[in-house]
Amino acid sequence: MSQKLPDYSEIVEAHKRIAPYAHRTPVLTSSYFNERTNGEIFFKCENFQKVGAFKFRGAFNAISKLPTSEGKKGIVTHSSGNHAQAVALASRMNGYSATIVMPENAPKVKVNAVRDYGAAIQFCENTTEAREAAAQKIIDETGATFIHPYNHPDVIAGQGTCAKELLEDYPDLDIIIAPVGGGGLISGTGITAKHLKPDITVIAGEPELADDAYRSFKSGKIEPVLRTDTVADGLRTSIGELTFQAIQESVDEIVTVSEQMIIQTMRDIWERMKIIIEPSCAVPLAAILSGKIDIQGKKAGIILTGGNVDLGNLPFGKKEAQP
Repeated sequence: MSQKLPDYSEIVEAHKRIAPYAHRTPVLTSSYFNERTNGEIFFKCENFQKVGAFKFRGAFNAISKLPTSEGKKGIVTHSSGNHAQAVALASRMNGYSATIVMPENAPKVKVNAVRDYGAAIQFCENTTEAREAAAQKIIDETGATFIHPYNHPDVIAGQGTCAKELLEDYPDLDIIIAPVGGGGLISGTGITAKHLKPDITVIAGEPELADDAYRSFKSGKIEPVLRTDTVADGLRTSIGELTFQAIQESVDEIVTVSEQMIIQTMRDIWERMKIIIEPSCAVPLAAILSGKIDIQGKKAGIILTGGNVDLGNLPFGKKEAQP
């Protein structure tokens, strides 16, 4: 079937659909980071969302919209973690079974959570091709409905509800920043932000070691993922056709940041704000702190995307400690 990007009215409908089930997450500020950046930052804390990530919004919206006849055949997706958990929980809440294809290197905390939400897991190699092939095999055998982690209009609409809430709470933001992996969140964010405030600047942050969205943005065509070894495990996937269209239409800039900066910023947020975020979350703030985005005298909204961290395998230790 041909798919088209959702418009803002579909994001409003998604918000009504998920509101009784999803958390309206808090927005936090930090005088420490405001002083460091000479701006005002408003952190939308999706690390406090169900399943610990914004992904619940899109998965619940998409699965709740399915005809019961489709849902009863089962739900299948592929994901490194947060979308996996979101689909597992949203499927269970709707009374459907789910099978999740996960890469072998997915964080244990995310694997365990998927199991706890009652979904079956099938592991595969950590490549997009392997994920898609494994998911397709399940679809062919069972007739299950595939919920794409990001290249899906109902998923994008659900993710757009996050920026909707942020801009309802703080309508005078000058800039809104979110990480980009597959692009579902930045797509929904861009569509929402540009509708509610056409002059707002929408920026995506991406790891230097997974810069396919940055390269695609510059070249005007979808570029391949060249490596997947970034610490930001939620941002290792390639963008899709729908999300790339949204990026081209509603994102003003994409910036990249180093692994060292991602890890240090993650540590700074833990220490200064007393909240747990995963590495992918740190990317937008890392872009500001490394001078890639100037927010001096401006109000910037950042979506903190999730807090599912493997606590037995933290990326920082004594050697990165500040003197």
